[in-house]
Amino acid sequence: MQYEIKGAPMPVVECVLEQGESIKCEGGSMSWMTANMKMQTNGGGIGKMFSKALSGEKLFQNTYTAEGGRGLIAFASTFPGNIIAVEIAPGKDLICQKSAYLASTTGVELSIFFHRKLGAGFFGGEGFIMQRLSGSGIAFLELDGSVETKMLQAGEQIIVDTGYLAMMDATCSMDIKSVGGVKNMLVGGEGLFNTVVTGPGKVVLQTMPASKLLGQIAMNTSK
Repeated sequence: MQYEIKGAPMPVVECVLEQGESIKCEGGSMSWMTANMKMQTNGGGIGKMFSKALSGEKLFQNTYTAEGGRGLIAFASTFPGNIIAVEIAPGKDLICQKSAYLASTTGVELSIFFHRKLGAGFFGGEGFIMQRLSGSGIAFLELDGSVETKMLQAGEQIIVDTGYLAMMDATCSMDIKSVGGVKNMLVGGEGLFNTVVTGPGKVVLQTMPASKLLGQIAMNTSK
């Protein structure tokens, strides 16, 4: 498979598949394709569909296969930001925000990720239910705004406001931390809790979380 990511601030990834090659995505993610791309829809058991609903995934996935020669298929962003390609390999799982997954080669497995500490979910925003990418292959992820990457050493920490954590290596751990101080909590404007990510591993941050932007738009329109 060959691919090209282009366009801004609403990017698209175009994938060229050789005959017999396949790519999968959530239902409704395909933007355009050549006529020889054939689709097959899969769900996968009640238990798996329930976990998909919890993690924010669509209930069904579509697999597109090039038949009778080369085929092209495109997946466009649904929000201003970036599409990035990540390499998934055995033992190198990635943890992503619920809305990150766009498409992948068929060897990549998408599953639900529950944080071990409930507090990280109820107070840390994206921490409780996220997506885990495992297996082997290439995945395309949709991130909000611009992207900043941090490499954390073992035990090194970074404090992130809710929603700005887009992706991290599965070797990282995540928890929540109180802002501290009654005055800081009530009038500081930063909320009650922050997300704390501890290395080792790569952390990818996004500059314009959709939840923040939509909240700001709602606030402005209500004035």
